[in-house]
Amino acid sequence: MMKHADVTVPAAPLDLPYRFSVGIMLLNPQGLVWTGRRLPKWVGDRSAHIWQMPQGGIDEGEAPIDAAYRELREETGITSAEVVAEMPQWLTYELPEQLLGVALKGKYRGQRQRWFAMRFWGDDSEIDIQPRGAKAEFDRWRWREMSELPELIVSFKKPVYQTLVERFAYLAQN
Repeated sequence: MMKHADVTVPAAPLDLPYRFSVGIMLLNPQGLVWTGRRLPKWVGDRSAHIWQMPQGGIDEGEAPIDAAYRELREETGITSAEVVAEMPQWLTYELPEQLLGVALKGKYRGQRQRWFAMRFWGDDSEIDIQPRGAKAEFDRWRWREMSELPELIVSFKKPVYQTLVERFAYLAQN
């Protein structure tokens, strides 16, 4: 928020930085992609109950690939996975105006993400979306066809998901 005289107005989008984060497209041996149904993050969170892939922030001094493995473990419990591909560039999305100052703890105008495709070699029994000592991100999960992904996500992230499907489509072939 910025103060002008005695009036408080929301920060303009260009005044806010991007949050650097990672995303993980986790594929099982059959070429299906893991998706989780998001829990609400704040009162009135309209993107709650949207299905998405695991993602999360990069900690200071952390390499993106290390953040990807950490986020995957924290959000899904999965450790039996390996990186099989990486987007060569950062993908960016902007928050819609009504979410500025609300989503992403109100600190960011959107996210700049490094995406990794990982192959899951474990058993589904390894998946645990109720982490011990941390807040759960998802209330349900399921494997899906990669082509379904862009229709599951909130509209402002749809171009990112379309790019990922185009780039990683070859990985869905088992």
